[in-house]
Amino acid sequence: MPRVWLLCSWAIREVPCKLGRDLLGESEMDFVLGLFQQSPQLLYQLLSVPFAFLFYVLARLECLTLTHRYIYLVLGGCALAAVTMGPYAWVLLVPAFSTVLLVCFLRPRDAHPWVLGALMCWQTFWHLLIQYQEYWLLQPPDARLFLAMSGTMLLTQRATTVSMDLQEGKATPPTCGAEALPYLSYTLYFPGLLGGPLHSFSQFLRFVERSSHSPPPLPLRPVLLKSLTALSLEWARRVLTGFLVSHSPHLRPFWAPSQVLWVWAMSAALRMRYYSHWALSDALNNAAGLGFRGRDLGGTPLWDGVSDGEPWTVETSSRLSEYARRWNRTTAAWLRRLVFERSRAAPLALTFGFSAWWHGLHPGQVAGFMAWAATVQADYQIHRRLRPLVSSPGRRLACVCLSWVQTQLVVTWVVVAVELRNISSVWLLCRSHASWFPLLYILLTFFSSPAKCLMRKII
Repeated sequence: MPRVWLLCSWAIREVPCKLGRDLLGESEMDFVLGLFQQSPQLLYQLLSVPFAFLFYVLARLECLTLTHRYIYLVLGGCALAAVTMGPYAWVLLVPAFSTVLLVCFLRPRDAHPWVLGALMCWQTFWHLLIQYQEYWLLQPPDARLFLAMSGTMLLTQRATTVSMDLQEGKATPPTCGAEALPYLSYTLYFPGLLGGPLHSFSQFLRFVERSSHSPPPLPLRPVLLKSLTALSLEWARRVLTGFLVSHSPHLRPFWAPSQVLWVWAMSAALRMRYYSHWALSDALNNAAGLGFRGRDLGGTPLWDGVSDGEPWTVETSSRLSEYARRWNRTTAAWLRRLVFERSRAAPLALTFGFSAWWHGLHPGQVAGFMAWAATVQADYQIHRRLRPLVSSPGRRLACVCLSWVQTQLVVTWVVVAVELRNISSVWLLCRSHASWFPLLYILLTFFSSPAKCLMRKII
């Protein structure tokens, strides 16, 4: 059997976030159990929805004062961390309380470097420890440690958002005591502990303060729709995973289009996990009343004020640069503010490089994110050179279609590389036909004249 098939089959069964080896062959009645075994954070978030609704109801009935609302959110976060992370909850709680102390005692201009440096050093230590257990000791780390690291990564986003706001004068520095409670609540509030779109500290303050005096409409409809969307995506991912595992290509060696199509389908299954996670995270935030941004012209409530993106919007992107901005939208905006806008030299490479560091510095993550940076840079240059050549509607349509296909194929390679993680698996992926497309895109930028001639012939 071809080595690429073995690689992809291993990825579907063994990739750590992800597709799970025991999910196949289960009955429909065991779907929730399989979901819990393969992605426990999804079930934990689903079980947190009633508590988020309870917060919404109590705040709306004015049963909670402003201080009690902050306490409800932070105690909910501590309880959720204890239940989901067990003995590793301190991996999240220690940096959470430490960053609040740094914000309290340091000057606003000095807080950001210290907060960012302390959190990234803490994250890096645990990421390297996980790699040591995985690749050196050949022992799979405890799943609860992965949940703790996921929560710590999200904590880094929120804490650095606060420190940047203080540095830029967009927030007032707290003093230790009651004024520090909103900052602690923002870093540990339970609807965003295991996942969810990033929102600013000022948005969080407005949400908590207005949850009693001018609460949003009942969020039952968006919560149900987004929860059903998440479960539907999980079911579709399960079906696609079963098809990929049970229908291996029978061509030896792999026929190139068959191989590329198979890897693309595997990447689609991997991306479904992200989309289901984002949908359920949005639902949990909406259940607490966060994300309401008014009504449309017909009076329908709009609950997309905080969102990481929708599958249709992301997957219809016809350019890599658009895809990069829409994929995990709030995290992309955070990286842009944290790194891209503050970098004087090579901002794109530094932004994607920092993203690889923040995600864990696994070899596949480094290769995937740096390839993504190179292809996004190539995307800017190629489309700038193509713009004068696509004046007619027919040429524009052909260019958009070809660009969409190329975007899908490049993203396929990036996603699979990031999820495979270790060097040997990434090397096998590099030897597959799927690696031709990002390589071709990068090489085209070094040959501007041949690229123009080639695109003229294609169009």
